[in-house]
Amino acid sequence: MKSTVHPPSDAAKRQEIPRCKWCLGSEQYMEYHDKEWGVPVHGEQHLFEFLTLEGAQAGLSWSTILAKRDNFRAAFAEFDPAKVARFTARDTNKLMLNAGIVRNRLKIESTISNARAFLDVQKEFGSFDSYIWQFTGGKPLENRWKTMSNVPASSTESDAMSRDLKKRGFRFVGSTICYAFMQAVGMVNDHILTCWRHAPLTKKR
Repeated sequence: MKSTVHPPSDAAKRQEIPRCKWCLGSEQYMEYHDKEWGVPVHGEQHLFEFLTLEGAQAGLSWSTILAKRDNFRAAFAEFDPAKVARFTARDTNKLMLNAGIVRNRLKIESTISNARAFLDVQKEFGSFDSYIWQFTGGKPLENRWKTMSNVPASSTESDAMSRDLKKRGFRFVGSTICYAFMQAVGMVNDHILTCWRHAPLTKKR
C-alpha cells in the first residue's frame, strides 16, 4: 500500500521560520513576536497599555498576560489614561471581582495611580512619548545578540528610567520591568541576529 505524504501545515511552516526561542510556545506568542515585539511605539494609549501590562506581568508569565490582554483593555477603558485616572475605590473593588484580569489589588491600584502620574508627565513634556523616548536618545538601541542567553534583563537605560519613573510616583516600574517595556515598545531591538525580525526592524530605523 502506497503511503500518502501530506504537505506541512501552515502552523508547521510558521514553526520553521527562525525566531527568538522565547516565542515558540504558542501561536499567540509567535503572533506577538512577529507583529509587535520590538516595533517602535509612539501612541500615548499604546505606551500606557504596555506600561500597565508589563507591570501586571510581575511574577507571572507573559503568556498569561497576552491571554488576558483583551480583558485588560475592556477593564481599563482601552488604556485611556485620562479615564483610568478617574477610577475610584469602587472601581478598584469591582476590578477585584473581574476574573478576566490579574486580580492583584496592588497592581490594580498602581495602574490607577500610574495613569495619574502619566497625565502629569504629559503636562510637563507635552506627551509621554517625548518623555520616555529620551532614555534612548529618541531612537531605538540596536543590539546584535547571537543567542537569547546574551540578552540582558536590564540595562543602564532601564535603570535610569526606573529611577525617574519612581520619583514621579509610578509603581511596578523596577529596572527589569522597564527593560521588558523597552523591548516591547521598540526602544531596543533585542531580536537575535538569526531571527527573521532582526534585519527588517533594523532597516526600518
